Amino acid sequence: MHAPELRRSARGQTGHVILPGRWSMRWRTPSQPGWHPQAVSALLCLWMASVGNLALWQALHQLGSLQGTAGLRLALGLGVGIAALLGTLVSLLTLLAPRWLLKPVLTLLLLMAAFGSYFMQSYGIVIDATMLTNALQTDVREVTDLLHWRLALTVFGLAVVPAWWLWRLQVRYPQGLKAQLKNALFLIAFVAVSVGATGIIFQNLAGLMRNHTQLRYLINPLNSVYAMGRLAKPTQHAGPLQPLGEDAKLAATNSPSARPPLVVLVLGETARSGNFGINGYARNTTPLLQAQARNGLMVSYTNAWSCGTSTAASVPCMFSPLGREAYGARDADTEGLLDVLQHAGLAVLWVDNQAGCKGVCDRVPSASTTGVPVPGFCDGNECFDAVMLHGLEQRIAALPAAARAKGVVVVLHQMGGHGPAYSHRSPAEFKKFGPECLSSALQECSQESITNAYDNTIVYTDFLLNSVVQWLQTQSGQWDTAMQYVADHGESLGENNIYLHGLPYSVAPDVQKHVPWITWLSPAFTQRSGITPACLQHNAAARISHDNFFHSVLGLLGVQTGVYRPALDMYRSCAAGA
Repeated sequence: MHAPELRRSARGQTGHVILPGRWSMRWRTPSQPGWHPQAVSALLCLWMASVGNLALWQALHQLGSLQGTAGLRLALGLGVGIAALLGTLVSLLTLLAPRWLLKPVLTLLLLMAAFGSYFMQSYGIVIDATMLTNALQTDVREVTDLLHWRLALTVFGLAVVPAWWLWRLQVRYPQGLKAQLKNALFLIAFVAVSVGATGIIFQNLAGLMRNHTQLRYLINPLNSVYAMGRLAKPTQHAGPLQPLGEDAKLAATNSPSARPPLVVLVLGETARSGNFGINGYARNTTPLLQAQARNGLMVSYTNAWSCGTSTAASVPCMFSPLGREAYGARDADTEGLLDVLQHAGLAVLWVDNQAGCKGVCDRVPSASTTGVPVPGFCDGNECFDAVMLHGLEQRIAALPAAARAKGVVVVLHQMGGHGPAYSHRSPAEFKKFGPECLSSALQECSQESITNAYDNTIVYTDFLLNSVVQWLQTQSGQWDTAMQYVADHGESLGENNIYLHGLPYSVAPDVQKHVPWITWLSPAFTQRSGITPACLQHNAAARISHDNFFHSVLGLLGVQTGVYRPALDMYRSCAAGA
């Protein structure tokens, strides 16, 4: 009888015991030692803390904080501290969660770091809960604007390559109580390193974070993790929607015509007050509006300020009666302006050429231009803003007749000057300034070409608003008409290497908060409301904000309700008998 023959594979892991005859038995030797999960985590956390935080290091360099021995100590301490904090998160996962989650979570962190690094470096933005909300609420058109080969290259280098290494790596997952104790010791070690590294540089770091609060939003990808936690955490105002202004009713008017009002509220997008010619801009971006102003029926308010620096922050706030500070501290979500108008008996319609109304139009009739291309107005997946006037009369006619008899309020939500693809926002015939920046990677373009492309969006907004006025004039036989245009926020065009919008309000530059606000009243509406245009023009330089929006619209339409605050009605002081 022959002894069994042992054959091993080249890798030394599997083999056969060959028995006499045809019988064989497959066996497996103990696996070769693999990488410990904590070692893998430490390496990738160091990668994210160093290479993935180029935006942070660049910002610190520009502040002069990385010079000399103290600067090197700050960089090393902060880098090690960030890596240790990331390691703490992963160690906690290793201790509490199934082991198969390690690679997916590290991959997710790598992707978050890569995307965050690209957008922070390219556009000078920061990552917080508001910015993450903007990202989650974006649509296909906005995503397409952001696609660029630089984004693909950044994600490939910062995330795909290390993730490829991670998934090919053999990781050894120790089992049993002893292994869990070791994992707990690693967790304690990461915490200790994080505290120790931060403690060494605490004095310098505390001063930096206190004087430059935007730096805390550049710590990547912890900024995204924190923002996700903020969004996932139940808010203090969670719960059922509370009714608002159910006592609303329409006041008697002075109009001898007995015609109901028709008011168009144009909700602008990404508009800088300072780039409107009607507000004194050196370029003539608004010739049509300036002509309307010379007729004495249009007034532009030059000192208007937004509630937020993004659509997601500003729109719900401006349609609320609370104002910016109280809105952020609210303990319940309530209905908004459009609901109160409906409670008063008015017909309300929302027409959207943007990525949604952020909840403010959820309970009123609405229409969207998305996916409904209209020849002459639309190009590919996007429509120019004038498409919102197409078929508007038919949309109004479809509203309940009883409500229409009391009056109609239409909200037109612009695409406006939404970046970074400013050149896509204006038709060829409105490109008054050139050459335009044609890239979504704004850092590739000169400041002049970016401004040219953006200013052309204002030229087109000038055309849209003039078209709204002209359309309203055609409706004067049936309605007393008025228009109010207010933008949700402004925009940075590369000043101080900051692009787009969405910075935290406390650190955002004024160009992201200073917005245009324009009012046009027909002679019939002036007589109805008693508001004198000459008085409005006299007050055009007074400081106003989105805090005034809710109450001013109610006052303009003569809606009486307990939630109306006369002191915030910007038109009230100009009404006859006020």
